[in-house]
Amino acid sequence: MNTTTMTTPTGPLTIIATDDGTVRAAGFTDSVDELLALVHPSLRGQPKARQDLGPISSAVRSYLDGELTAIDDVPVEQHTNGAFLGHAWDVLRTVKPGAPVTYTEYAELAGNPTAVRAAAQACARNAVALFVPCHRVLRTDGTLGGYRYGLEVKKWLLGHEVR
Repeated sequence: MNTTTMTTPTGPLTIIATDDGTVRAAGFTDSVDELLALVHPSLRGQPKARQDLGPISSAVRSYLDGELTAIDDVPVEQHTNGAFLGHAWDVLRTVKPGAPVTYTEYAELAGNPTAVRAAAQACARNAVALFVPCHRVLRTDGTLGGYRYGLEVKKWLLGHEVR
C-alpha cells in the first residue's frame, strides 16, 4: 500500500492506495494511521510513503484546478457488509459536483426511499472521502449536516464545486 499527503486549499489530503492505483482510504488529514484505521483489516497493508501516486495524484490536482469530474474514474475499494452499502457507495459516485442531494434523495437514488438512516450510515462509513463524495449529501432541510473532516472542509468542497 502506498500513501501520499497532498496540500489542498482546505488542508492536507492523505490517500492510501494499492500498488495498482486503487484508493482504499482518503481523507482531509495528515494522519496515515487515522485513515488506515478506516480500512477493513482484510484490505490493509503496510503503508509506504510516496511523493506522488501517479494518476491518483494527477486526478486530485485536476479536481482542485477546477476539472471537477477528474476524480470520478479513480478506482476505489471498500469492504461492505451487505449489498446496500456497496451499492450506496456506487450511487454516491454518480452524484454530480454542484448538485448535492439530501439524505432522503440519496436513499431514493439508491433504490430504497425508506432507507434514509442506511444512506446516512453509508456516508459515515465511507473511507474514501472525495473519491466517494459523501460531502455532496445534505440534511433534509438543506443544511450541511456532519462530515468526518469538519464542516469547514465540507463547505469548501461544496463551494469549490459550484464554480
